[in-house]
Amino acid sequence: MRKFFAAFAFLALAAPAFAAEKDIVDTAVAAGSFKTLVAAVKAAGLVETLKGDGPFTVLAPTDEAFAKLPAGTVESLLKPENKGKLVAILTYHVIPAKAMAADVVKLDGKTAPTVEGSPIKVEVEGKTVMVNNARVIKADIPCTNGVIHVIDTVILPPAK
Repeated sequence: MRKFFAAFAFLALAAPAFAAEKDIVDTAVAAGSFKTLVAAVKAAGLVETLKGDGPFTVLAPTDEAFAKLPAGTVESLLKPENKGKLVAILTYHVIPAKAMAADVVKLDGKTAPTVEGSPIKVEVEGKTVMVNNARVIKADIPCTNGVIHVIDTVILPPAK
């Protein structure tokens, strides 16, 4: 596996500007609304990567976003035999650069690369930013190794 694998959120409106004190993983843990994402990152073996230097932009689905998936999906993905699929999904939520909301809105109608390898589509309409079929509900959460943008839906990479 490539060292720069990573997992979760990117994009949108605006959030307070303050110094980051924690890396992406510790920030997600402290938030309390990413329990499923953190469990998935652990199961996929991506914790050390997301605690690494980065920079990363993580499009972080909330626990509610994971709850929208069909019944049994999360439990199935967390099984060791599905680790490859889980890594692909999580790394599709990671951009291998720091992209603040101001950078993202410039991508309206374009795509952005992901660590997984498939691009994500960015669309901006007014103050609403969409990444594929997910809406950015909070942006610019600073981390020592990048930024988190919270999304309301788990995005899935295209079938290969």
